[in-house]
Amino acid sequence: MKGDGGWSPYVAGALSGLVSVGSVWFVGKFLGASTTFVRTTGMVEQWAAPERVAQMPYFLKELPMIDWQWMMVLGIAIGSFISAVSSGSFRIQAVPSMWERHFGSSIALRARAAFVGGVIAMFGARLADGCPSGHGLSGSLQLAVSGYVALACFFLGGLLMANWLYRGGGRR
Repeated sequence: MKGDGGWSPYVAGALSGLVSVGSVWFVGKFLGASTTFVRTTGMVEQWAAPERVAQMPYFLKELPMIDWQWMMVLGIAIGSFISAVSSGSFRIQAVPSMWERHFGSSIALRARAAFVGGVIAMFGARLADGCPSGHGLSGSLQLAVSGYVALACFFLGGLLMANWLYRGGGRR
């Protein structure tokens, strides 16, 4: 643990690696998360139009159900909450301070940016048939060249976007 109450990125990374290995070892499944959101959307849509979901080719491929991955994502949320509370770093904050310094205190602007970013990220994850954890972490765990290329691209894209946003390009 770091002195500020947060986790060391090295410890967190090592633990994530152990979870990845454990997932393959004990369950025979590689980590991923984006399909969980698709499955959840399908489950919600089944309440309104079950006949439509039953006929959609995408939901025939990705069945709307609670599976191991869905439970893992729930566990991530619960574990994150427990970690934040136990470290003393938990707080409810509509606009993060770094965002506020660069873009102001508008909750609506932050919500729109988060929503658009989420839509773009999910579109990319579905287009690629997987998310950064699936392609990058699990791919590199399998020593797949594509996994390492994916990791490099995620980091490069994140660095470029963060620099653009927080060094002037995305300012009002």
